[in-house]
Amino acid sequence: MIKPVPKQLSACLADVQRKNWQQCLDSELAMFDTLPAQALAHFKLAITLSDFVHRSSLQAPQLVLDLFVSGQVYQQEIPDYQDLLEHSLSSCQSEEQLHHLLRRFRLQQMVAIAIADMVLDSPLDVSLQALSQLADALIIAAQTWLTQYCQKKWGTPQNSQGERLPLLVYAMGKLGGEELNFSSDIDLIFIYPQSGSTVGARRSLDNQQFFTRLAQKLITALHQITVDGFVYRVDMRLRPFGESGPIVMSFSAMEDYYQEQGRDWERYAMLKARLVGSSPYHQQLSTRLRPFVYRRYIDFSVIDSLRRMKMMITQEVRRKQLLNNIKLGAGGIREIEFIVQVFQLIRGGRVKQLQQRNLLTVLPVLVASGEISQSTRQALEQAYRFLRRVENIVQAIDDQQTQTLPQDNTDQQRLLYVMDFPSWAEFMLCLSQYMQAVHQEFIALIGEDSPDTGVQDEQWVTLWHNQWPESESLSWLEQIAPQWQNKAAWRTISLFRHEADRRMLGNRGRQVLDKLVPLILWSLHQADYKEFTLERVFLVLGKIITRTAYLELLLENTGALKHLCKLCHASLWLTEHIAKYPILLDELIDPKLFNNPPKLSSYTLELRELMLRIPEQDLESQMDVLRQYKQAMHLRIAAADIVGVMPVTQVSAHLTALAEAIVNEVINLAWLQVSARYGVPESSIDQGHKGFAVLGYGKMGGIELSYASDLDLVFIHCSQSHDMTIGGREVPASVFYTKLAQRIMHIFNTRMASGVLYELDMRLRPSGNSGMLVVHIDSFAQYQREQAWTWEHQALVRARLIYGNPALAQQFSTIRQSLLCSSRDQQKLIADVVQMREKMRSHLDSSDDQYVDIKQGQGGLVDIEFLAQYLVLQYSHQVPDIARYCDNVRIFEQLFKAKVISLSEQTILSQVYCKLRDSGHRAILQNQKQLISTQEFDQHKQEVIDIWQKFLGQGNRLC
Repeated sequence: MIKPVPKQLSACLADVQRKNWQQCLDSELAMFDTLPAQALAHFKLAITLSDFVHRSSLQAPQLVLDLFVSGQVYQQEIPDYQDLLEHSLSSCQSEEQLHHLLRRFRLQQMVAIAIADMVLDSPLDVSLQALSQLADALIIAAQTWLTQYCQKKWGTPQNSQGERLPLLVYAMGKLGGEELNFSSDIDLIFIYPQSGSTVGARRSLDNQQFFTRLAQKLITALHQITVDGFVYRVDMRLRPFGESGPIVMSFSAMEDYYQEQGRDWERYAMLKARLVGSSPYHQQLSTRLRPFVYRRYIDFSVIDSLRRMKMMITQEVRRKQLLNNIKLGAGGIREIEFIVQVFQLIRGGRVKQLQQRNLLTVLPVLVASGEISQSTRQALEQAYRFLRRVENIVQAIDDQQTQTLPQDNTDQQRLLYVMDFPSWAEFMLCLSQYMQAVHQEFIALIGEDSPDTGVQDEQWVTLWHNQWPESESLSWLEQIAPQWQNKAAWRTISLFRHEADRRMLGNRGRQVLDKLVPLILWSLHQADYKEFTLERVFLVLGKIITRTAYLELLLENTGALKHLCKLCHASLWLTEHIAKYPILLDELIDPKLFNNPPKLSSYTLELRELMLRIPEQDLESQMDVLRQYKQAMHLRIAAADIVGVMPVTQVSAHLTALAEAIVNEVINLAWLQVSARYGVPESSIDQGHKGFAVLGYGKMGGIELSYASDLDLVFIHCSQSHDMTIGGREVPASVFYTKLAQRIMHIFNTRMASGVLYELDMRLRPSGNSGMLVVHIDSFAQYQREQAWTWEHQALVRARLIYGNPALAQQFSTIRQSLLCSSRDQQKLIADVVQMREKMRSHLDSSDDQYVDIKQGQGGLVDIEFLAQYLVLQYSHQVPDIARYCDNVRIFEQLFKAKVISLSEQTILSQVYCKLRDSGHRAILQNQKQLISTQEFDQHKQEVIDIWQKFLGQGNRLC
């Protein structure tokens, strides 16, 4: 039945009608004037109520006129869109022509639906069904034409049995539920049945390639804007892995994804998933994916996730300042959908009648199954019909995707006219009553927002979960974290989210991660850390993302998370250290981490007790525990370092003591292993000790190790000539000690999952890399007296025995003291020291105009070390106490006591040395080059150069 045209428009709409009709006449569209009176009246009313219809009439007048002339606009039955499209595309020859015909068809049919909806009072169910069937028909028509087109180019995709395979299209959301609104996007997912390849063309393609190309062409056919507009905005973000995932997946790949990684929101999305068209494979795919959506057991966990999703929507309303939003606002369309969907997810596995996509179809089933009352159903259904009707009208005004009530008076009058309300106030009162009723039902089911969840937490949850354009995300970050450089911060968050979407996390891991990330963001913001800390924390998170136990550790232990954030903020080196060895996260649980450094004397005993718990035969576990202990102690030392509990000299002392404890334990392990095979040297039994010692050189000898230092070591022994091992396989003692050294190096250098223990540098042994791995102490002394270069005696200044029995320690001390206190030719010594220093600088100095190399630059650490070594070698024969110590600070103290240097020179050298060590130490913690700005170092640099000139100036070009 044709609705009579109302006799009277408001003054505002009457003006719009006059203006729009005149524009039609001015555009030479007088053809509409030939319509019968009532049809013309309906046309005039349509261009009054809808700018979209008016614009379409100007763009394609014949198409719109044909609707009235043919009478299609008055048909109460929905047209057979597929048949109409098949006829329209029967002569289509190119993709460009396909795009043109699809868009023209869509325009004409959307005009017909808009007129039926706004002018002829078409029932809501009919409108939604027509919009959905039109979308289906356009997708199917485009897919059918493009499939034939692609098969001509690349062949027909088949499986291993030679069966032809189709592309399947999942319609999601409103289209999946066959309740599409007027200006909706369409959410699609593309799938194909099986792997294989194409046949019948010159160039065969893998099925994945073929269907990817076909899907890309289908998206373009629908989505691309041309002179004729577009068909539909296509949204692919609901596919597995989101935007970072493949456009097309096989049945098996999709099933694996949902079983292993499917998230709660994807279960909600799949409730409405519907395969468009038909094929022999439709039922097979639906059956395979049904267990993911509908659980056999009653699943109450969905309520929490639903509440979280609702909170995100509330935040989005705040973010966009969405006033009068009939979809997202309290009591809006989304809340009605949530109420229905939560029952479907909880009960749908047992009540199969709930396994339907259309909301209005599910509501009576909920009553029949006792989930909701009849009164609740009526409240929800009436509100839904009213809100969806309003939504369609608001969108049909200008073919815009909006759920916000119009602010413009003209559009408000249009809405009132179609909805048959006398005033805006009465309309708003009615709308408010519907939405309040819905919201009360929602609260009864879902509950109010948790009282202990602050707005700040919600804001970060919203940012993490929502899929906004970059511009909106940056705007949101600007509001909630103005102290961050938002582009850098968002890039970090976005990249991590894309990576997380690609990883195999499992359902539990995904749930934990989705709670943890917003908590991390909030914690970093609360602590006022900059965005670089965010990047570092996410670096660690990226390494443990598939290890749910670690994610849960951080989620459940607020202190551990705070410790991680603090360490990452303070040090890039520590960040990468924790990322490399996630087991260190266990250390973060200790609430006293930052204020409870290990005792200097505790390392040896702690490590011994730890190693006693491991079977002697389990070398791999022993090596692993050694590495883990070192890493844990590094973390604890660094934590104390970061908060200033330890100065740099104490940090080095602790790192050196730790290394000594590890060396001691490694030698014990190696001794047991080698002696089990060869027995032990007879002399070691007679003397009651191993007869083996380790000399530490460089930073190890000078008690100046840093976090990334290697160990400069020399191995010596004191066995008797012709000494043999007793027990096991008999070998000479010298061979035994070589095997022992090799085993020690193996334990240190083997790269395991937990890394190497320490890098060992053995080049300072007699004759360097070409020399014996272990030398007799007498040979060591002879080499140092007769063959060693000046630089080797310089190295001996910083050498000390770090492992060995007291007799060997005394013997080495005597040798060292004797060598260092020997009288030397001063000019030759100066020349040798300066020549070596210049050689090192030419190869290693990375200073430039702006920065000085902390180690190798003029006036830097090595200059000070060389100066100390020269003064020891030159003056120890006069004052032997100068050679007593191995560390530079105490060397300078002895030089002052011997009156070799003045008090001011001692102060300058010690202070500059400590300052440079501290600067280098900080650079290591941040993984930066060991450089200091020229401006900062200039004054100290000159002071060091002046002292160098005083003592070494004769053969020196330092300045």
